[in-house]
Amino acid sequence: MSEETEQQIPIASKYQLEQSLYKENQQIAAGALKEENPLDTSPDFIALCEGSRRGDLKTVQEQITKGVNINARDLYDYTPLILASLCGHFEVVRTLLEQGARCERDTFQGERCLYNALNDRIRNLLLSYDYSKNTDPLQPLAGHITSLLTRDTPPKTADIIFHTHDSSFPLHKFVLSARSPYFRRKLADKPETSSWKLASSIPTQSFQACIRYLYLGEVSAEMRGLESPEDTKLVLEGIDKLSRHLEVERLFEHLLQESDRRLARQRRTEELERGQREVSQWFRENVIRYKVEVDTNKAGDVRWSSDNAIFADVLLQADEEVDEEDEARNQPAVRRTEGPLNSIPIGNFKSRSPSRNRSQARKSVLFPAHRAMLLRSEMLATMFASPFREGQKSEHLHIVPVDCSPEVLEVVLTFLYTEKADFPLSLALDVLAAADMLFIERLKQRAALLISTLGNGSHTLVEAENPRGELTADDADEVINIYDVVRAGWDTRTPRLEEFGARYIAYRLERYIDESDFKELVLESAGRVKERQETDTVELVDDIRYYLSERFRLRFEDSGLDEMMDETDVDAVAAAHEDEGVDVKSGTSSPKDLGVKDLESRVAAMALEQEGPGVGVVRTLDGEIAGDEFAQDAINYQILLGKIDTLLENLKLDA
Repeated sequence: MSEETEQQIPIASKYQLEQSLYKENQQIAAGALKEENPLDTSPDFIALCEGSRRGDLKTVQEQITKGVNINARDLYDYTPLILASLCGHFEVVRTLLEQGARCERDTFQGERCLYNALNDRIRNLLLSYDYSKNTDPLQPLAGHITSLLTRDTPPKTADIIFHTHDSSFPLHKFVLSARSPYFRRKLADKPETSSWKLASSIPTQSFQACIRYLYLGEVSAEMRGLESPEDTKLVLEGIDKLSRHLEVERLFEHLLQESDRRLARQRRTEELERGQREVSQWFRENVIRYKVEVDTNKAGDVRWSSDNAIFADVLLQADEEVDEEDEARNQPAVRRTEGPLNSIPIGNFKSRSPSRNRSQARKSVLFPAHRAMLLRSEMLATMFASPFREGQKSEHLHIVPVDCSPEVLEVVLTFLYTEKADFPLSLALDVLAAADMLFIERLKQRAALLISTLGNGSHTLVEAENPRGELTADDADEVINIYDVVRAGWDTRTPRLEEFGARYIAYRLERYIDESDFKELVLESAGRVKERQETDTVELVDDIRYYLSERFRLRFEDSGLDEMMDETDVDAVAAAHEDEGVDVKSGTSSPKDLGVKDLESRVAAMALEQEGPGVGVVRTLDGEIAGDEFAQDAINYQILLGKIDTLLENLKLDA
């Protein structure tokens, strides 16, 4: 049995491995093979590595948005993923993996990343992305475009049919125009073309392989069903002729190249990137370029012929947002006097003279689009497949209103056509709501990722530079409202935003604990529990407590304050008071408060002994003197927990 096993599993010898590595290095030097982790010394990549090392999510996301190669390495052979894993920044590791960072087992860098993981939580996350989730980020776009070739369910989106000697192929003009210079010229001259007859000398398999390539599919699959060498030769000759005719010569070159899996994966990635660039360019030059801005009350009068030069088959309408002041200004004047109508009205009436605000009517933007790409939205796919007006064809394009601003709709369309989602933080919540409304799950994840990274401002996850929640300039100029973020997480069922909101508040609890808006948010969280009982949990409060303990625990572990807290015997004091049934006369003071006061007095005494005249003292949230900043944190932690308990008591919530 062992001899058979040894025969089934070939073991490469040392010289074979050395020869393989030598050939690989030669291919990399010749440019035939790309290095998976190339050296990068650019300032942007250095900033990415530094952000990964420090756990600065904002810097990491900003550098990724700039297009930095997250799989490159620095002068010390560290990739950003290895640095984040080694330093224990779970959120940064997850962000890098979601953005395409590779961690593959049986590779040097992959095993190094797993071996250096600071804890099991990060290691398990890395293992979960090995093979199961680490796919090409452009594969969803390519998969959708390829699926258009075999889609047989309504709605029908093809607008041109190609005929070979024995088959017919319903295709899409905009895909052909975007991917082939030949089709771009021909369809630009005759956009109304709906049928195309191919020469009988072209084998059907040859045309099918070319079309599959234009639709971002795997071409090699078309060559596997050929029975004889003569058929293979005939099909290859047809592919060669068509690739030159359609001006996509690289198709035939790839068919002739036999290589290992790594080269095949590299070429596949390059083709997807090239296809994305071509579709993106066509999208900008046609869809975005020909968007129409009209008055909202006149948008329904727009007539766009179905036989148009950009092959659009639907119009999406987005209305500009109306400010509350403008809406109030446009309200009709109200009569402010009593008595008969022939009396002279007295009061503050709006002027009927022409004004700048009255001349500027509300605007709407119409985007020409293609149903074939809009099918990536489940809501739009259901709408177009329905028997209602939007699902029927007509002489002029139907106008479909979308409840979002023009800027947000442009972001949505850009994602559907190109898989790109670059938008500022100020639009993130609106994009999240639109993606949830249209059932575009990947875009919703992108928006949540952006909010949970850039929304944290310049702070790292451990708040090393601002551990006490002090107000900074970045916090004063918040782009998003954290209460809106938490509510958006609830409304869109996005746990990532709920966690981010709780962590954000916990690290700045001193600022939020006394706000009325925070109290309302706690009540809303309590109300989300169906059939709530008297002692049911408040999810938001539980999360805040968890992240609050995490915030101070990191400080305690670094300074040894966790041992100091044990020495104070706070819990022992509290237990003794409970056992003895002592009636505390200080009003609202609890045994825990007594332990805190005892700690404060001990620390204050030490501070007064060590400090000389003229030396400033460190005070806690309630104004008491603390020995140093670490002792301040220990006392503040107990104070904040007490404030949470007081808040729940005032709200009559037993959580």
